Amino acid sequence: MNVVRQLLAANPVVLAPMEAVTDAAFRRVCRGLGASLCMTEFIGAEQILADSVIARRRAALADDDRPTAIQIYGANPDLLVAAARSAEAARPAFIDLNCGCWIPAIARRGAGAGWLRDPAAMVEMARRIAAAVALPVTVKTRIGWGPESEMPIADLAPRLEDAGVAALTIHCRTAAMGHRGPADWSWARRAQERVTIPVIVNGDVTTADDVARALAETGCAGVMIGRAAIAHPWIFREARARLAGREVVPPTDAERVAMFRVLTEACVATRGERAGVAAAKRHIAVLGPRVDRTQVLRARVLTESLDALQVLYV
Repeated sequence: MNVVRQLLAANPVVLAPMEAVTDAAFRRVCRGLGASLCMTEFIGAEQILADSVIARRRAALADDDRPTAIQIYGANPDLLVAAARSAEAARPAFIDLNCGCWIPAIARRGAGAGWLRDPAAMVEMARRIAAAVALPVTVKTRIGWGPESEMPIADLAPRLEDAGVAALTIHCRTAAMGHRGPADWSWARRAQERVTIPVIVNGDVTTADDVARALAETGCAGVMIGRAAIAHPWIFREARARLAGREVVPPTDAERVAMFRVLTEACVATRGERAGVAAAKRHIAVLGPRVDRTQVLRARVLTESLDALQVLYV
């Protein structure tokens, strides 16, 4: 049986790979809330082959950090093949190929979503990597590069399946859209109808109800949650409850404060105080709407403000 399908059958809600967000500490938080399958931050093929500090950190998987997939990216197929072989040593659940990052610095050089400008080359790259490693290989991509006339995903999906790709995650926007405009889940449905491998729908999944609706509307095997988890990691707990027909229970104020403390301390521990505080501030929304967030953001040392959070609620 398809390994990725087995993982999704156990829990169809997946933590997306996010640069500078989905490190080991954040994966641990989300896994504790119900995200049993997680993805690493993306790792450049060149970084892996150079055995850089950042690559070692991002690819390191502790025993309690599984199942987790390692996502790699690059523009050179030869380097990607070598990087995928190297990444196998960490024993991830599978290797994911980033063919969806729209950031110009990545895409303009042919990596990430840049592969969508040449679907034939993308398929051949995936074929080579799938043949080179023993682990399953998956692809995360978008519905196309530019306007609606350039949305090849429904035709691209079966070609990727034929190339040996074990699963496909589709962010339902074009590369040109970035994060602008609504995600069109119908493209994930069209792709899933064309293949037997599992398709994971991604984009505009921000609540437990969205999870249930995305699965129902697309027939996909899974849902991937990205930016919504940064502000509300409880979405994994809530989604599992919603899919099981249980009551969806929002986090309490005490849980919110405890979560912000955990995230802040983890960011500082892994990045140092200056960079860690900056990273922790992206999670300020976990404190919820009842806190005066400006007081926290203005704190000279963010960790010191944690002890005063109980008086910030209004």
